[in-house]
Amino acid sequence: MSQMKHSGWSVVMAGTGINLALGILYTWSIFKGAIKTSIEQGGPFQWDLASINDPYAVCCLVFAFGMILAGKVQDKFGPRITALVGGLLVAAGFIVVSQTADYLLWVLGFGVITGTGLAFGYSAALPPALKWFPPAKTGLIAGIVVSGFGLASVYIAPLSAYLLATYGLQTSMLFFGVAFAFVVGALSMLLINPPKDHLFGAAAAKTQKTLQAAPSAPAQGDFTPSQMMKTSTFYILWLLYFIGAGAGLMVIGSIAGMAKVSMGELAFLAVAILAIGNAAGRIVAGSMSDKIGRVRTLFIMLGCQATLMFLTIPVISTQTPNAVLLVLVATFIGFNYGTNLALFPALTKDFWGLKNFGANYGLLFTSWGVGGFVMARASQMIQAQTGSLSLSFAVAGTLLTVAAVITLTLKDLKAHQVQLAREEAAKSVAGETPRPVLGKAAS
Repeated sequence: MSQMKHSGWSVVMAGTGINLALGILYTWSIFKGAIKTSIEQGGPFQWDLASINDPYAVCCLVFAFGMILAGKVQDKFGPRITALVGGLLVAAGFIVVSQTADYLLWVLGFGVITGTGLAFGYSAALPPALKWFPPAKTGLIAGIVVSGFGLASVYIAPLSAYLLATYGLQTSMLFFGVAFAFVVGALSMLLINPPKDHLFGAAAAKTQKTLQAAPSAPAQGDFTPSQMMKTSTFYILWLLYFIGAGAGLMVIGSIAGMAKVSMGELAFLAVAILAIGNAAGRIVAGSMSDKIGRVRTLFIMLGCQATLMFLTIPVISTQTPNAVLLVLVATFIGFNYGTNLALFPALTKDFWGLKNFGANYGLLFTSWGVGGFVMARASQMIQAQTGSLSLSFAVAGTLLTVAAVITLTLKDLKAHQVQLAREEAAKSVAGETPRPVLGKAAS
């Protein structure tokens, strides 16, 4: 048992380490600043200012939809191969953009190739870690592993600022590409699934009482993707994820630009501090959801995020925003955004099981990409037209308020679903064929 525990935590640390490398996505605002400066000064980047966020937006979109394929690969071939492919693709994407200033090649390299690599690496980091631990720790383990992705900017932001100032944008991209190939490749070798008897035998039987007692871990079968997509809960969660993730990604993609007005060359600090909030939100929300339930935690997060969006408007509306206030609101927005990345994987496991977790979460994760693409693109267009992000924050705050209200409906649905799931589980034990029930509204 001690060896199993050791292996389980080794997998958790490896998955967290992979996400620490792949989280460079959240440092895009620093790279965007360098591209914008080049455009304004007549440098090699001759893009339309309204399109400056496109590589980031496309990356978010490809990352999300790539999770569907990556999740299936992870479920079938295991986490090692999947993570290794992810690391190599991210490296290839950065090497491509290191050789050019062409808009379309940046969309291809950073947007498509890197986005696909992120999907493969990210999809492989969490499933093996969850399989090593009982359901009562689902939120905590999910929070720890995905915190690496959010925490990455703490070191990547200052490192990027140094490399950009010393070597320029293209050489910096080359450095990151080579580093990703080595780091993710090495850590991928540590990703292993537990023995089958650890998951389905005595260990699983021992934790069955915990499974029944946990408020956010109802007994259920393992749903296939097609079964999951027949449930109403899937579409409710997809919409909530779209809003929660989209609002956070909008801020993350613009924070360096907002901070530069008042912080100058130290704007990268705002990105790094926001990353701490992003990572902390994942761990805190994951642990909290194990105790008070996922849906209740999600409602609190969405409500707080909506409030913060509205509070940010007067902060960014001044000609020179107060640096301390800007960093504070950005950090709390990052915190609330980070909770999404811990809660929705845990909800996926709770509702639809672990057997097809990679594919199921990949489908749900498309909402993260669509939300990031739509809100980041819309935000950049609004800023180009109005010269301000105030309207973007107002729209995001309104959507988050609506999402919080919808969450209350999800909570009512879930109480009905838990009872139905337990009845179906009992029928399954008795030899009857269970039918998918989770996600169907009460009649």
